[in-house]
Amino acid sequence: MKGKKQMAVSSGRTNVIPIQLDATFFFERAVRSLDRYHYDRALKYFRRAVEYEPDNPVNHCNMAGILSELGNYEESNKILKWVVDELDPTMTECHFYMANNFANMENYEAAEDALVQYLEEDAEGQFLDEAEEMMDLLHFELERPPRRANIKSREGLYEHDQARMLLEEGKFAEAVRILRSITEKQPEFTAARNNLALAYYYMGLFDEAMATVQTVLEQEPGNLHALCNLAIFYQHEQDTERLELLVQSLRKTVPFHQEHVFKLATTMGILGEHDHAFVHLQRLLKDADNQQDPCLLHYAAVSACNSDKRGEAERLWKQALKLDRESGIPEYYLKHLQDGVLPPSVSYQYHLPFEEQFKKWGKDTDDLPDQVKKDPLVRSSFFWALRHGDRSTKLQVIQALGMIADNEVKETLKDFLMEAGEEDYLKHIAMFVLRGIGVTEPLQAVLEGKETTVEQNRMPSRLPVWHERWQAVVETALTRMQSRYDMIGQHDLLTLWVEFLSRLYPEVPPIRKTEGWAAALEYLTAKMHRRAVTYQEVATRYGVSVATASKYAKWIDEVCGIREKMQTVFPALDGIEQE
Repeated sequence: MKGKKQMAVSSGRTNVIPIQLDATFFFERAVRSLDRYHYDRALKYFRRAVEYEPDNPVNHCNMAGILSELGNYEESNKILKWVVDELDPTMTECHFYMANNFANMENYEAAEDALVQYLEEDAEGQFLDEAEEMMDLLHFELERPPRRANIKSREGLYEHDQARMLLEEGKFAEAVRILRSITEKQPEFTAARNNLALAYYYMGLFDEAMATVQTVLEQEPGNLHALCNLAIFYQHEQDTERLELLVQSLRKTVPFHQEHVFKLATTMGILGEHDHAFVHLQRLLKDADNQQDPCLLHYAAVSACNSDKRGEAERLWKQALKLDRESGIPEYYLKHLQDGVLPPSVSYQYHLPFEEQFKKWGKDTDDLPDQVKKDPLVRSSFFWALRHGDRSTKLQVIQALGMIADNEVKETLKDFLMEAGEEDYLKHIAMFVLRGIGVTEPLQAVLEGKETTVEQNRMPSRLPVWHERWQAVVETALTRMQSRYDMIGQHDLLTLWVEFLSRLYPEVPPIRKTEGWAAALEYLTAKMHRRAVTYQEVATRYGVSVATASKYAKWIDEVCGIREKMQTVFPALDGIEQE
């Protein structure tokens, strides 16, 4: 029997499970003690965990948390400060814990310091809501407003909201500057990159737009906003093969969030997938709040109209008209639908067709309505047409931009001056507009294929000097012409005056009566633009005799050959009076 016992022992078999004493073991014991509210025991176990893993900041923070629960705030803060100062500076939440401890010790100044440091250093914002609540408490306890903090976890969000607002106002260049800054600091901020791509697109900068959206998709291949933007860019580039592959994928996409549904719906509409657009827009209109949005109703009406659901389109535009009678947009499309004169494909943009806008405002108008100036779709159509329209459209757009006359317009026209492929005449008009809206500094421009600087005179010329009396003639004419001539007419008058002076220089006649020369210039400009005018009319308007106006007009005509130029363009007409 004794031998059998010895054999059993020597076999090495046992039912005892060995205990592995390590940091994990003591951490689990500490958590179990916490669950039972045994804080003293939990503290003992956390101390042992620290002994096993002294370089693990989480163990130290847990120990500091128990000390705080036990009311030992000072010792807790010593540990937290050591962690964030020495062991792991990335544990920025320690500042929040310290702020709590200071507040419990009623040391509110120190609590404020720690809380501000947390807000300014913590990129994740894990305790952001709690920190803001504590700020309210400190406001009450300190009896003064708390110090302002630059909240790192919200870094870029305010700027992004500002950029989105600028995009909605059509101030694309300003939005680009802000969005570029955000994406440089936060490359992972995909929403900012998507909006940057759109801003480039609205400005007609397609290469930049494409590069930006590709960057987003490298980070997030399934980003719906980026995929929708990419599809629009493929359509612009007429890349039908890649577009069709992408559209096949978008057809199968059924987003959940309303923002994504709207993005996909409008994208499918622009791509000509009107049936798919209508389905998504109908989903949005099931929401009662969305039924009060005339813009959304317009999109739905357009998708219905473009997919031969004319009755549904009429119903939707009537509903939009009840909500928006001032803009004239639902009324315009409803009338044209009922008259049967809508084009085969109606634009999804919520504004009147570009040509209709100019017809409505009038080419000779002095100003545009404020709501037009601030309408981002109108502004984007202007910027788009300035880069991609025909010559006539560009002339109209430059004039319209002169009526808007804000910083965005100034920057856009300055950029236009540097476009090597644009016609010099258009650039001269743009410079004239810039001077007319208060831009006095020298302008950089590419003229005759060369980069040049145009000084403050209203028009560039090869004249070595520009006398005050010459300028006085221009100012006299433009002052009287402003309400009756568009920018192009005013520009052409100035061009004619510069040409006359340039051809005679240095034998330029003395300018004694500016009104006589101004009357002659307006008369000739009117004739060049096929406007009915007589010497008597301009003489009366400028307070000079018919003989003076006639004499100067004939002199300018002889030097510049206006009659010959007009007969080349209008061979059957002789536009200048013979008196």
